[in-house]
Amino acid sequence: MKFVLVIPDGMGDRPVKALGGKTPLEVARTPNMDFFASHGVVGLTNNIPKGFIPGTDIGSMSVFGYDPRRYFTGRGPLEATVHGLKLGSRDLAFRCNLVTLEKGKLKDFSADHVTLKEAGTLVSDFDRLARKIFPGSVRFYPGKGTGYRHLLIVKNVPTALSSIKCTPPHDIMGQPYEKYLPKGNASALLNSLMAFSRAFLAGHPINRARIKKGLGPANSIWLWGQGFGPDLPSYKKRFGFRGGVITAVDLLKGIAMHAGLDVIRVPGVTGYFDTNYTGKAEYAARSLKRHDFVAVHIESTDEAGHIGDPKLKVKAIEDVDRFVLGTLRKRLAKTGPYKILLLPDHFTCVETRTHSSDPVPFLAYSSEREREGPKKFSERTAKASGVVVKEGHRLMGLLAGGKLV
Repeated sequence: MKFVLVIPDGMGDRPVKALGGKTPLEVARTPNMDFFASHGVVGLTNNIPKGFIPGTDIGSMSVFGYDPRRYFTGRGPLEATVHGLKLGSRDLAFRCNLVTLEKGKLKDFSADHVTLKEAGTLVSDFDRLARKIFPGSVRFYPGKGTGYRHLLIVKNVPTALSSIKCTPPHDIMGQPYEKYLPKGNASALLNSLMAFSRAFLAGHPINRARIKKGLGPANSIWLWGQGFGPDLPSYKKRFGFRGGVITAVDLLKGIAMHAGLDVIRVPGVTGYFDTNYTGKAEYAARSLKRHDFVAVHIESTDEAGHIGDPKLKVKAIEDVDRFVLGTLRKRLAKTGPYKILLLPDHFTCVETRTHSSDPVPFLAYSSEREREGPKKFSERTAKASGVVVKEGHRLMGLLAGGKLV
């Protein structure tokens, strides 16, 4: 038996006025999701425990079967693992976005999707300045996969710095940014770094060139997602799986590496609307020749929600269905018995352009144990099923143990 986990990031949504009171998932043409739903089990689950900020970090921990209340230490350290960075016991890792600020507001959490090449230069140049001002204590690391995602490591932190409050930039799009700057007893260091970045990046040649092209400048860093290194039990120990993960997002790669799962590289994977959907599915099916388990994460559904474009989110969902699930359905039918779990990490609501803690819809299907389910997979049919798994981190164990399908 092979196991496939498909994670359409942020796919869940609330009814949208522009879609006639329907959700993007209800409007989207999804014949492959609907096939799996109509022959499997659908329901609702909670991936965001009470008291946690809804985000891919918390949601993905639950999706992979780890209780965030026990295992989550922060987003930064998970991404640091992907960079090959080993954290000392008192080293604190922060996620560092390049963002666009305009007229006192956070206009874009991705700096108008600054390119990896541009971002690498901007972050490296700022790192040299920061290390002169704060010698021996801070180090910035340019991202390896996407343009706006980067890291900051603060060495030998005081205890107070670990409890500092930071706000994810994608949660405050279009809002005055100053009231969301880091807060707490030790926030001075972070606010100083962010202030220095605004002064330094504003006049950088790369940003001047971007402005001339009509693109948003990457004119500030934004620090958040801090934490110390986590300690996750391996997938082999928890579920008996040897497996791999396909994603463009460093956070997911970090979870995979801490869980003892392989990171499967796929050409053309971008984490955006131009990603290689079909390639993800092809490589996933191919990996099952040597693995028991593979997870396929798709970011475009989340990006569409943050942009606030319902039609774009509908298209992203349809692309996931056609190119990812459609390809998997064809390929897995030839490989033997399999189970598939489709599970978004959280809602990303197009009307608010941010995440929410709503219960997410899931579907589970077994090629050896087909059932009769709803003809359409959506938030509404998942709720109508009456199937509720109160804690999302239990779903993977239920699937592996044969208690779900």
